Amino acid sequence: MKSKLFRCRRAPSPASQAGVSLIEVMVSVLVLGVALLGIAAMQATALRNGQSSLERSQIVAYTYSAIDAMRANRQEALAGAYNTDGMECSVPGGGSLAQDDVSRWMTSLKNGIAKNPDDESVCGQITCAAEVCTVTVQWDDTRGKQGDAAADNADNVEGGAQRQVQTAVRL
Repeated sequence: MKSKLFRCRRAPSPASQAGVSLIEVMVSVLVLGVALLGIAAMQATALRNGQSSLERSQIVAYTYSAIDAMRANRQEALAGAYNTDGMECSVPGGGSLAQDDVSRWMTSLKNGIAKNPDDESVCGQITCAAEVCTVTVQWDDTRGKQGDAAADNADNVEGGAQRQVQTAVRL
């Protein structure tokens, strides 16, 4: 029986050794560059969508704060004391408890969502009829905008500049 001997391999000769050409290096750098640009674009899209999602979550919280105020003052809410005259884009004046609640709600909405308190792009509306109250909030979501909303005639759809959240509850 012959025993197998392990032989050490000789180093390849310089003539048989193939190197990396400049073209191969340039192609690999190009592929790597395109991949990194794709990752950067994905990151930018994720940040934009994350901001838009945060704003939607905050809007829902603000609508529920208005609904909680109406539930605390149910008789006045059912009587229409919380109703606004359409979309309110500026903070209304106070007076009664219901008017003060609406004023505080709009102030907190403007301070939390708008770029500045005088921003007219954040609007709210409250309507109560037959024990069902609907709170609507509209705001500018150009940071989450995907396309040209004016060209697409899509102001209130996915990718548009104006977003609207409507919450209806039975008091």
